[in-house]
Amino acid sequence: MKNKYILILIVVLSACTTSQKKTTSEVVVDYLDSPSQSPSGEPYLFTDTNGNTFLSWIEVSEGMNFLKFSKLENDKWSDPHVIRSGENWFVNWADYPLIAASGKRLMAHFLGKSGEGTFAYDVMLTTSQDEGNTWSEPKPVHDDAKQAEHGFVSILPYGENFLVAWLDGRNTVMEGMENHEGHHGQMSIRAAVVNISGVKSNEWELDNRTCDCCQTGTALTDNGPVVIYRDRSDEEIRDISIVRFLNGQWTEPKTIYTDNWKIAGCPVNGPRVDAIGNNLAIAWFSSPEGNASVRVIFSSDGGATFGEPVKLDEGKAIGRVDLVMLDNDNAMVSWMEGAEIKAVKVNRDGTKGTSMNIASTSDARSSGFPQMTKSGNKLIFAWTEDKEKIIKTASVSL
Repeated sequence: MKNKYILILIVVLSACTTSQKKTTSEVVVDYLDSPSQSPSGEPYLFTDTNGNTFLSWIEVSEGMNFLKFSKLENDKWSDPHVIRSGENWFVNWADYPLIAASGKRLMAHFLGKSGEGTFAYDVMLTTSQDEGNTWSEPKPVHDDAKQAEHGFVSILPYGENFLVAWLDGRNTVMEGMENHEGHHGQMSIRAAVVNISGVKSNEWELDNRTCDCCQTGTALTDNGPVVIYRDRSDEEIRDISIVRFLNGQWTEPKTIYTDNWKIAGCPVNGPRVDAIGNNLAIAWFSSPEGNASVRVIFSSDGGATFGEPVKLDEGKAIGRVDLVMLDNDNAMVSWMEGAEIKAVKVNRDGTKGTSMNIASTSDARSSGFPQMTKSGNKLIFAWTEDKEKIIKTASVSL
């Protein structure tokens, strides 16, 4: 059975004058029966261009890791399917596996250990050509053969293929130092075009110095794909950057907004991006001088230029953002405000509604990164319930 609770929201509507008009409406959050079993975590949501929504997660049983997925059908999750299982995986609260779909073709990844070092692991890709009934033998997307950190992946359907971006640690270790802990060089971000058989047709280094462990993001604009990530300057400024694929080449990295967040270590808090045509929105977390905030910024030219950011949080943000474009002018952004999962609709002109309380969980790392996607006329949410160690999901009608 679905459990429901009702949120009374004050929706602020902009008018032609400086005055604001307020109306009251009801928003119902429907909890959906979870397809996962405890202990489970690391959820991820993906909706393809046909409106099919998938949930992936990691489940643990008798010392084995199982990467599973389920498809949302008539407001219910299908019986789970196992993508892959294994013992020698790197399972991390922030570096969760992904699934992406394009018609009957699916791609997923997990992190497989490559050596004895804590941060020695590979991005292992696996594909399916029959809607996830069978999966190919996993193989690494990168071919550097270094026992180093490779992770924080983005996967984007791209024509008949997939665009895969990831943080690559091949330059963080020196020869003969693979089994030593810690980073000795610079983390980079790379991208590749991979077909449904797992074969690469192109690979690029997008930036040779990035933050070490923040999630990356990809979106497809009319001008081409974009990749966003947390950059890292020589002065340890870690703001959000974008690169765009134009006329067969990647642009130089460009900061989307100057937060000037100087931090000596990785904040483990990456950005999220979505696009409709050349209308693009990016949400991110930043905390310069301890002033934590969640912001969203819009572009109408595929990420070439941006407007002014809109602050969304309520003073206790810890980040863990997600974002979906609702139409050309509006986006929905979710984030964590302490232990609360929040979401709010925001317009590119800076107006926004009153935030929704989607669920309460925990601000501990083990609660992971809440996920959000748009499926038809509903928003779907997924998160890890920290106490029960299980994935929970819910929907909100738009």
